[in-house]
Amino acid sequence: MIEPASIESLKAAIEGMHGGTATFVQAVPVREEFEGSPVWEGVVHVFDLAGNASASRAYAWSSPVVGSEKRRLFAVLQIPPIISPLDAVRAAIATEHRKG
Repeated sequence: MIEPASIESLKAAIEGMHGGTATFVQAVPVREEFEGSPVWEGVVHVFDLAGNASASRAYAWSSPVVGSEKRRLFAVLQIPPIISPLDAVRAAIATEHRKG
C-alpha cells in the first residue's frame, strides 16, 4: 500500500501551487458518492493560508495514481462556492472529469 502524503508535503504543495504560507489546522474525513457508490474517500487536510490574495484557507489531500507507486497531490483554495473540504473534493473531481 502506498503511504498517504505527509502534512509537510501537502503544505509544500499548497505553497508551491498557490503561494503564501500554509499552516495546518485539522484533518477531515471525506466521502463523496455518486448514485450511491463511493467516488472518493479519504482525508482532506485543512490549512490556514497567509499571504495569498485570493484565499485565507486551503484544502489539500493526496490520491494514488492508478498503475503507479506514486500519489498525486491536490491543493484547492477556499473560494466560494468552495467553502468546505467536501466542496474542494467535488471541484477536483469535476475538473478531472472535464479533462477526460
